[in-house]
Amino acid sequence: MEPSELIVAIPNKTLTYRKWRYSMATQWTSLILFLLMVAPTTAISSASIPRKSPEFIITESSGKRVPLSSFKGKVVMIEFLFLKSPKCLSLATTMNKLGADLGARGFQAIAVAFPAPGSGASGPLVGYMVDYFKLNYPVGYADKNEVDRYLSRAQSEVLRIPQVVIIDRAGMIRAQTGGRDGNPRLEDEAFLRKMLDSLLKEGTSAGSTNR
Repeated sequence: MEPSELIVAIPNKTLTYRKWRYSMATQWTSLILFLLMVAPTTAISSASIPRKSPEFIITESSGKRVPLSSFKGKVVMIEFLFLKSPKCLSLATTMNKLGADLGARGFQAIAVAFPAPGSGASGPLVGYMVDYFKLNYPVGYADKNEVDRYLSRAQSEVLRIPQVVIIDRAGMIRAQTGGRDGNPRLEDEAFLRKMLDSLLKEGTSAGSTNR
């Protein structure tokens, strides 16, 4: 089946894949403005990097709950994404390539979808994404509050999408897309490969205590 013919089911609407991409492009500005208005209601300070990664539960499409701590000892890349964002989906497929090339060395890709205006995040939708793009790593979903808590996102911060977090073998967050000391280059494949190669060469004593 060609992507242009793919039917994508979302709540209360059915769009072709082509229309899905177009819809996302036309809504992008309004999504950013919306997220500015729906910052967390509780005070969350922007944490510096490096810092210890908190625990996080990845709920997969099957309902299986996978703790982030189960990947202890690996270099982990997490993508927090919107299911209707072409940028997010492009990075998800890049992570497939990174996993194929670097997985044997201890790299682990993870993706977590969460809701946005006009873009749901549920088990069936995540399962559809995994099947269509043939993703070979854990992909789950969470609500926005869980994601905000994990990212330690400040009230005043715009939530960059996709939001990427890189964790070293010792469980320390070494890079993050947004926030204080954030790195917006974490969507670039060449940059990612260079960073991941460096982290994979580090021993398990890098950083500080494990997750």
